[in-house]
Amino acid sequence: MQSVAQSWLVLELTHSTFQVGLVVALQFTPILIFGLFAGVIVDRLDKRRALVVTQTLAAAQAAALAILTVTGAVRVEHVMLLAALLGTVNALDMPMRQAFVTEMVGRRDVMNAVALNSSAFNIARIIGPAIGGVLIGLAGVATAFFVNAVTFVAVIGALLMMRREELHPVERAAKETVWSGLRGGLGFVRRTPVVYVSILLVGIVATFGMNFNVILPGMARDIFRIGSTGFGLLMSSIGVGSLVAGLFLAFFQRVDPVRLMVQGALGFSVLSLAFAFSPHFAGLAWVILNLVAIGFCTICMTATANTNLQRTAPDALRGRVMSVYITIFAGTMPLGSLFAGWLASRFGAPVALGSGGLLSAVGTAWAWWQLSRHGTVAADAAEPKSERAAIARAGDTGR
Repeated sequence: MQSVAQSWLVLELTHSTFQVGLVVALQFTPILIFGLFAGVIVDRLDKRRALVVTQTLAAAQAAALAILTVTGAVRVEHVMLLAALLGTVNALDMPMRQAFVTEMVGRRDVMNAVALNSSAFNIARIIGPAIGGVLIGLAGVATAFFVNAVTFVAVIGALLMMRREELHPVERAAKETVWSGLRGGLGFVRRTPVVYVSILLVGIVATFGMNFNVILPGMARDIFRIGSTGFGLLMSSIGVGSLVAGLFLAFFQRVDPVRLMVQGALGFSVLSLAFAFSPHFAGLAWVILNLVAIGFCTICMTATANTNLQRTAPDALRGRVMSVYITIFAGTMPLGSLFAGWLASRFGAPVALGSGGLLSAVGTAWAWWQLSRHGTVAADAAEPKSERAAIARAGDTGR
């Protein structure tokens, strides 16, 4: 809901698609800067307690946006600053949440957990934009910000209610210098083909292809002429497809996550190219179906990539491996947002979408070649038999 409201607010304040992209870029830049170092910290922390702190800070950011907007004092500079502050919090929060999944369910059930997490997340992506679009039309963007701030009470309450004794014990990282810890995590990523291919493939597609929150506001207003409510509907359509994919992965686990990851990336690329041409020949119903399919392929790619990393990384390195994933996945989005915003402003939204789809296809071809060269091994087969041996192979001299 806040994502829709923030994009719409910036568009109302500036009437510039580029400025929308700039705000998104500022929100993800701190992840690019601090993400790798955050992983070293995550491997040493009590993740449940630390998540309570980061979620409280995120709630405060949403509340500040609500107050500034409802008082009429908001300017685009305020939105930029608060977006950057949220990005700084997320630099620690995002890899910590990902690494915490295995502590909750254990390594054996991690694919099911990641899939169910994707389902819950995408239910929010369906409900949030739809309600957000209606709220913006009826009561203004401040209401959406306020509702988002209040919902953090449920998140924080859920974390506090967890029974610590039922969490799966994991090996904590040894005390070492930041650089030594960082070198160990990067060394493991570099030496494990299924890990670095998963990370880079998702990074390429996220950077160049997943820029719908930048491009769709302008398309909803200027091309499809359906306003803020229609914009929420378009974003919700992606969420519907993502939810279906999450349920599919949760209930049908007899899939090769490595192969499905590449197939999802290929489907995303082809469908993005088709969507780029849709304003010239297709009606709104076809556009919505296309976005549903794009959402499905997106989760098939990202959830299986996440599974590959969770199953392969040893406990004491999981936070660092996930921080590399988050840094590449989310941290490079500022570059993609600026790229997409500039292309959309200069040449139009279809060109921006088509370019993203084409570059995503190139990245998919590279990933398929790399996996074929090393052998498309299922993630289970890649699990290290010894956590200590895996860390030693990664060059972690601190162990």
